[in-house]
Amino acid sequence: MGIFSRFGDIMNANINALLDRAEDPEKMLRMMIAEMEETLIEVRSTSARLIADRKTLERRQQQLRDLANEWASKAELALRKGREDLARAALLEKQLVIEDADAIDLELTAFSEQLSKLTADTEQLQSKLTDARQRQKSIAARVRTGHSRLSVKQQIHQYDTAESLHRFEQYERRLDRLEGELESYDIGRKGESAPSLADEIDALAADERIEAEFEALKARVSAQS
Repeated sequence: MGIFSRFGDIMNANINALLDRAEDPEKMLRMMIAEMEETLIEVRSTSARLIADRKTLERRQQQLRDLANEWASKAELALRKGREDLARAALLEKQLVIEDADAIDLELTAFSEQLSKLTADTEQLQSKLTDARQRQKSIAARVRTGHSRLSVKQQIHQYDTAESLHRFEQYERRLDRLEGELESYDIGRKGESAPSLADEIDALAADERIEAEFEALKARVSAQS
């Protein structure tokens, strides 16, 4: 079912209001434009028929006036020949033909009024259609821009996520190495001779440095996660 039920609906339509209520403004505009184009074809077709009919009437009127002139010539000829009766009859025919020709003037006036209204309607409809097409281009451009912006944001988000994961993996690897270093101090110590006092103090200092770096690194990793 169409949006508009008659020509007047299109002329009185508030495009903005219709689009505001539409779930899919782009689809609504396509439907509106399609109906406007169909209506414009009908209006122009009606105008073409009226113009053709007017030309036919104008041609018929001219024929009647030519015929009136012929009757006038016949009346003159009859009078020159002394046939007043025929002259009067010819003048009567001339008068009847002129009346028929004059009656066509009324029809031609009506045609002109109809054509003037159709011309105005066509101009209004064309203006409405142009406006709708411009709005369609605007909406299409906004949709394309929206898709482009969304695509860029998605790419940025994917990049940020991947970069964060990469940095986190680097921190994890550094933690693994530090933990490995700590554990390596205990490897092979069983069965060894007791360390000297200086060795024990040096080991304590080394353990303290590693532990401090280890705790600092853990704090940075926690802050990044």
